[in-house]
Amino acid sequence: MKGELLENRIVVWNIQESRNLFANGYFGKPIGIPKPNVNDINVPLILDLIEGCYLQEISKIKITKNGKKVSLDTLIKICRKEYHNFDKKFQVYKDFREKGYVINPGIKFGCDFAVYQKGPGIDHAPYLVQVYNKNDDISSTAVVLAGRLASSVKKQFILAIPRDKDKIDYLALDWWRA
Repeated sequence: MKGELLENRIVVWNIQESRNLFANGYFGKPIGIPKPNVNDINVPLILDLIEGCYLQEISKIKITKNGKKVSLDTLIKICRKEYHNFDKKFQVYKDFREKGYVINPGIKFGCDFAVYQKGPGIDHAPYLVQVYNKNDDISSTAVVLAGRLASSVKKQFILAIPRDKDKIDYLALDWWRA
């Protein structure tokens, strides 16, 4: 499969390849289809840079820019410029994907990721994930804000804190109403 790097997104122009990527892991967003069904995808697919980096790392996609191959190292350098704390976010992204979850950007929820057990359109994302460094201070106000947001959209808020290359601590916050 092939993708073209355009600014801070990757476009899969081939419709069949778009359909296959979406059908096999819910990667990307079909252009102009807000709630896509696999059979309805007849448009190019837009991939987030983290998704594209993951797909290139596992050899599912080859990425080009202006007709020239973009190496994984080059793509990682681009991602580091585009995302604050990219390496930690990528580590968390890969960890969820390798555990079988579907993970999408969480920008509309004000967090790093929205995580699905099955996939968009099949279930709602039960988790919102924010990635922190192990030495970050997290204020009580930030925890309350995250918890209020998550509970208002009926999701669990998870703090992901990578400790080293192979270990990530997860802290899930549940909110109870009295």
